[in-house]
Amino acid sequence: MAAQESGLATSALTPPQTGTAPTEVLIEFPDNRLLIDLCGEYDRNLADIEQKTGVQIVRRGNQLAIMGEEDSRRQAGEVLHALYERLETGRDVETGDIDRELRLGGGDSYTGARDGDQLEMFKGGKVEIKTRKKLVEPRTAAQQAYVQALFENELAFGIGPAGTGKTYLAVAVGVNMFIGGHVDRIILSRPAVEAGERLGFLPGDMKDKVDPYMQPLYDALNDFLPGKQLAKLIEEKRIEIAPLAFMRGRTLSNAFVVLDEAQNATSMQMKMFLTRLGEGSRMVITGDRTQIDLPRGVPSGLADAERLLKTIPKISFNYFTSKDVVRHPLVAAIIEAYEADS
Repeated sequence: MAAQESGLATSALTPPQTGTAPTEVLIEFPDNRLLIDLCGEYDRNLADIEQKTGVQIVRRGNQLAIMGEEDSRRQAGEVLHALYERLETGRDVETGDIDRELRLGGGDSYTGARDGDQLEMFKGGKVEIKTRKKLVEPRTAAQQAYVQALFENELAFGIGPAGTGKTYLAVAVGVNMFIGGHVDRIILSRPAVEAGERLGFLPGDMKDKVDPYMQPLYDALNDFLPGKQLAKLIEEKRIEIAPLAFMRGRTLSNAFVVLDEAQNATSMQMKMFLTRLGEGSRMVITGDRTQIDLPRGVPSGLADAERLLKTIPKISFNYFTSKDVVRHPLVAAIIEAYEADS
């Protein structure tokens, strides 16, 4: 959406001389209440944008002055426009939203929801995933492509380092398709492999023993579904969370199926899991090739699947790098340090 369409006005504070670009740009925001939300508490949103774009932003009444290099000013202005338009639609602005606009370039605005759509495409290819508790918005171009692949393909792979949203987005899409009636159940699985340490025998029944391995999947579901509803769906087995070994012999029809930590599946386990795909189902395989916890000499089923299936139509492979990490900024730096040393 252009600045004029949203009521925003932009002008140069210091008129440039011929052939000289202005060093300051002024953006006017008509709704002062929304401008307060845009700036954030103690102007923390402005400070975040300043730090990440290298500009200086000064508030003057209902206007923001952006000072700095031309490209940086343009980037900051686009992000401010996009965030303000987000506020106009009734959404909040959080740190993650600023990060997303910076990564995706800003400037391409929301046009509003289309009634009845669970997956909502906006101008510029922006995507929202509706769940019962929150709207989930991909923060990087790779995440956007991944989400679109999940909706478009019956079998999709998400491969990349920790913190890039592979599992989180897959579960969000699964919940979206479930509440939209596109699938009858959600099945989440991962290999019950210890990460480099022996935990010994765990107390309790079978559920108590496997739940520690499945906890990341429970965490994701709790973000998208109210607690009582989630508990009821699990009790009714409309949502299942189970170790990979429990998949043998089953045919998974009309289900959204996610295999997490697939790098810890053996080649035979991967083949077994992939051949569970039934009519009306979608399957997502996520994994990180740098975090294989299998015994020495046991090949990863994820690597084999990638090698054997890459040329088959309607199977998508999406890859993530440290640039797609959406956890604490230090996580990306840690991943890059380990990659440089390998």
